[in-house]
Amino acid sequence: MTDTSTSDDARELNRLGYAQELFRTMGGFSNFAISFSIISVLTGAVTLYGYGLRMGGPFEMAVGWPLVAVGTLAVALSMAELASALPTSGSVYHWATKLGGRSWGWFTAWLNIAGNITVLAGVDYGCALFVTPLLGLQSTKANLLVVYACILVSHAIINHFGIRLVAWLNDFSVTVHIVGVVVIVGALLIFAPQKPVAFVLTKVSNNADGWPYWWAFILGLLQAQWTFTGYDASASVAEETVDPRRRAAWGMVLAVVVSGVVGYLLLIALTLSIDNIPDVLGATDSGGNEIPAVLTILIRALGSRAGTVFSWLTVMAMWFCGLSAVTWCSRVIYAFARDEGMPRSSLWCKVGSHQTPANAIWLSIAISFAAAVYSGAYAVVTSISVIALYASYIVPVFLEWKATRRGEGFRRGPFHLGKYGRVINVIALIWVVFISTILSLPDEMRAGKTILGLMALLSLWYALSKRHNFRGPAFAE
Repeated sequence: MTDTSTSDDARELNRLGYAQELFRTMGGFSNFAISFSIISVLTGAVTLYGYGLRMGGPFEMAVGWPLVAVGTLAVALSMAELASALPTSGSVYHWATKLGGRSWGWFTAWLNIAGNITVLAGVDYGCALFVTPLLGLQSTKANLLVVYACILVSHAIINHFGIRLVAWLNDFSVTVHIVGVVVIVGALLIFAPQKPVAFVLTKVSNNADGWPYWWAFILGLLQAQWTFTGYDASASVAEETVDPRRRAAWGMVLAVVVSGVVGYLLLIALTLSIDNIPDVLGATDSGGNEIPAVLTILIRALGSRAGTVFSWLTVMAMWFCGLSAVTWCSRVIYAFARDEGMPRSSLWCKVGSHQTPANAIWLSIAISFAAAVYSGAYAVVTSISVIALYASYIVPVFLEWKATRRGEGFRRGPFHLGKYGRVINVIALIWVVFISTILSLPDEMRAGKTILGLMALLSLWYALSKRHNFRGPAFAE
């Protein structure tokens, strides 16, 4: 049955103009697992927990997380319809091209790649922020970069040697995340001194800029929104998934839903275990370097030994998140290079002996290392990733919404939203415009200026060169 399904999927891909080069072996659970691992509530929600707490206090966790989860679900549902209609590794880039033409597709691809790179940088650098003090090293810039580089290389090596191993590790990652959250939440609720439940509704801000609470709360949504990124990975590995029209679509949606529930339990348990907010936010090591807020909460609530053990469990989840992010990022680069959209495209679309896009994998980690060095501020690189990714997400949703109004949208796949589709699309559009605008403003608009600068460079490049020689996807010829 699997061989027959795989053959049917390969023939469908051939009809779109592409050969089956990648190893198609992923099942539904593995497809869900890659997006769930990239969302990784033990990565995004944990590494930016201190930022969210500083901006909006406990109320940020109680209200901000579910608010972002609902907005994100509208986006994921809208994208799932498109993934079901056109299941290729090009995902958002192919959808935008099919609906709007090569120009829309080209810009969407580059926004998605920029988001991929910065997500990978944020995930693995966040992992380094946790690993470095746990290894007994001071969190100096030099130490962090060395640890960060080692984490990136470990992910590249595993991805280089095949999707089977990556899929197995992603499946195991789901267990690590679920068990990790259950164990941490259980230990905190049973052994840690607890604040009253009403504490999670406390509205307090410790931001250094003196912003009013309502504004600080809105900026604090970055913590949740950065966590809810990367679920398009299920669509990006469509050419390695059996029956992707169903499984890639459901993989995205379920990853958002399950992460929303699991992450909320984790945040509430952590917040109720805070002894003193300023002390948690101001904790430093012997060298005066800031210690992650969650690490401080765990050690203070459960003791040094137990806190360290649970912190290593969190690090393991972060490492799995980075592993999946490399898979996701390299497939987007591979698909775009296959259509000659990148400089030296023939190099980056080459498939190695292990049926993986090896060159694209190593390019992903090289640029991610440079991105973390450039950004300087962790909140900036995460803001850039959210804005770039969600811009690439919403372009094909917007184009489909417009086309459907004219009666020219995609032919429905097995997964569709029926009569509720247009309403959900509008909610997704409004949410993305809102969150992208908000996240472009802080830190002297560094994230916003970076995105504007990127768009200016891309526009110039496209006008002078790519407008004339970018052929686009095979099905667009």
